[in-house]
Amino acid sequence: MATYQPLGSQAPWRQLTVEASDWQQADPALLATMLTQLHWIRAFEEAVLDLAAEGLVHGPAHSSVGQEGGAVGSVLALGAGDQINGSHRGHHQFLAKALQHVAPLGLDPRNPLTPAIDEVLHKTLAEIMGLAQGYCRGRGGSMHLRWLEAGALGTNAIVGGGVPLAAGAAWAHRHAGTDRVAVTYFGDGAVNIGSVLETMNLTAAWKTPLCFFIENNRYAVSTTVEESTAEPRLSARGQAFNIPAWQVDGMDPLAVHLAMSEAVAHMRAGNGPTIIEVDVYRFFHQNGPFPGSAFGYRSKEEEAQWRRRDPLDKIAAEMIGRQLITQAEVDALRQRCKDVMKDVSGRLTEATDGGKRRVRADLWPRPDFRDVGLRSDGSELAGLRYQDAADYAGALAERKFVDAVADVLDRRMETDPGVVVLGEDVHRLKGGTNGATRGLKDKYPDRVLGTPISENAFAGLGGGLAMDGRYKPVVEFMYPDFMWVAADQIFNQIGKARHMFGGDIDVPFVLRTKVAMGTGYGSQHSMDPAGVFATAPGWRIVAPSTPYEYIGLMNTALASKDPVLVIEHVDLYASSGEVPDGDLDYAIPFGKARVRRAGSKVTVLTYLSMVSRALKAAEETGVDAEVIDLRTLDRANLDWDTIGASIQKTNNVLIVEQGARGTSYGAMLADEIQRRYFDWLDQPVKRVTGGEASPSISKVLERAAFADTEEVIAGLNDVLADLGERA
Repeated sequence: MATYQPLGSQAPWRQLTVEASDWQQADPALLATMLTQLHWIRAFEEAVLDLAAEGLVHGPAHSSVGQEGGAVGSVLALGAGDQINGSHRGHHQFLAKALQHVAPLGLDPRNPLTPAIDEVLHKTLAEIMGLAQGYCRGRGGSMHLRWLEAGALGTNAIVGGGVPLAAGAAWAHRHAGTDRVAVTYFGDGAVNIGSVLETMNLTAAWKTPLCFFIENNRYAVSTTVEESTAEPRLSARGQAFNIPAWQVDGMDPLAVHLAMSEAVAHMRAGNGPTIIEVDVYRFFHQNGPFPGSAFGYRSKEEEAQWRRRDPLDKIAAEMIGRQLITQAEVDALRQRCKDVMKDVSGRLTEATDGGKRRVRADLWPRPDFRDVGLRSDGSELAGLRYQDAADYAGALAERKFVDAVADVLDRRMETDPGVVVLGEDVHRLKGGTNGATRGLKDKYPDRVLGTPISENAFAGLGGGLAMDGRYKPVVEFMYPDFMWVAADQIFNQIGKARHMFGGDIDVPFVLRTKVAMGTGYGSQHSMDPAGVFATAPGWRIVAPSTPYEYIGLMNTALASKDPVLVIEHVDLYASSGEVPDGDLDYAIPFGKARVRRAGSKVTVLTYLSMVSRALKAAEETGVDAEVIDLRTLDRANLDWDTIGASIQKTNNVLIVEQGARGTSYGAMLADEIQRRYFDWLDQPVKRVTGGEASPSISKVLERAAFADTEEVIAGLNDVLADLGERA
């Protein structure tokens, strides 16, 4: 007969409840600051709802009315150097951290306003209204609030999307030798999302000082917690990852403060992440000035019951009971905050002839600010020593492509302690699955991080590291198809961050990946990512075809303050080429293509392993083709000088790439060429690509799915045929 042994988690999981004695022992200055912050946030949110009701907030207004106790109680347990980020419902967290920053000695409910507080209220409201005076210059709005100096890393419109980024900030604090911590706020709707759970696992494994702060307001829009999960006690998630957790009444700011104080002590001691779940309630609907009962998914009785537990009333009652304040003084504080917010709103609006308000026209961002700050201006690259292969006169040595990858990463890690390499198996197997990180773990054990299989978590952690400013992450995706797993972090977060938060945030992030067509790995491991990334704002893309160019382009990528995709190809790893003997510090500029073969009949534009195939096809056919290795592929860095000069000489274009036609890079490139050089073309732009389908496992079907030398030859013949000629 089977026997059973009960098992239990190693992580403590506790509910914290304060008693009357805790209120009696609480620091009066702390309670005064709590009360004042709560009233500022409440008055602010009411002003937002008033503006939203008048149609003066363009986009959503996710108010936090009712949930202020969780934000205020937790933020006041943090230090000035600690950092937070949050979700789409993040006004209260942002304001709590900003108010703490400008009033580090606390707030006086009898004299709550200072010029610095007025500025915080003004700039935050301006941002929510999309105005140029906002913290993100109007680009962030209600859901993207960031003020780095205050420790507010940015709120996030993607549910759970900011959690991995906060892990990057927390890792940076720990690796830098500080005792600072990070807190990531999110709701019950995010707790079952993959990126959140992946990050819980990763931070627990690495003992990263990150607090997962769950605001359980019981509704994800209108869907209840009980409908979403079989375990509605959301802090139970910590048991699966060995993370200690606290469950707290979020309508009691002091209880939240005590729980957060314990969590912070745990993290500062180097013990890893924590979870705090607070039970709170949003008094209004998901968005806008109406209660949830107006939409039928909760009752007026339920709402009234929660309103009787208002955190503003709770702390006021306790302070009055201790004779720290009078009801008249509380009422005066409430009125003062409302009056100030009325004044702040008035500065951003004006009356129309009909008596209604409208946003002041002079406060909108200028339309020509649209693309400003989409990427760095490149000034950080000014000190690089550019050295192209054609101009190099020094001694050369033969080197395998994959060894050049490892060599240049080693050199940059040697000279720059901020470079961090992370990805699956990069620390094992003699340099990962292809040897590209060979020897790095032995030399830099604390900066080569072998990750769990969790692309969302470790890509996002890398993004957080990049935005921290102290580190330059080099993240490896074993195969580019995995970008779809981490698409939120790659495209919504890392690629958009600089522009979304105002245009002046550096994101020095390098993503390495390899094209593996021809290796038999099938549909989910073989794609060329260039076409997808070229459509994504914010990314730079390099595609080196020789060891020499890999070294130079990687050096430029690691000097850049933008996210850079570095595409490799398995066919190139075993190939060899000449590199400078003993020189790993030269660079190759973004935006400079290389003419690999001069010609006058047709311009062949290509990259990666297709460069050698195009050269071979030109030689075999005898076509007078000019073969251009593009090297950099993003829109901002296409070398139109070189491309244009060639087109005006040949009047014919053949774009050559290996991958599937549907995700083709050449589609974007052909469109742009025909717009720029239509009058110079003797025929439409021709393209060589793979088939419509992704490569299959079958060797025969795989070969049929991608382009090779034979297809390039056919493409060249097609160009000549339209000219009435033959090879």
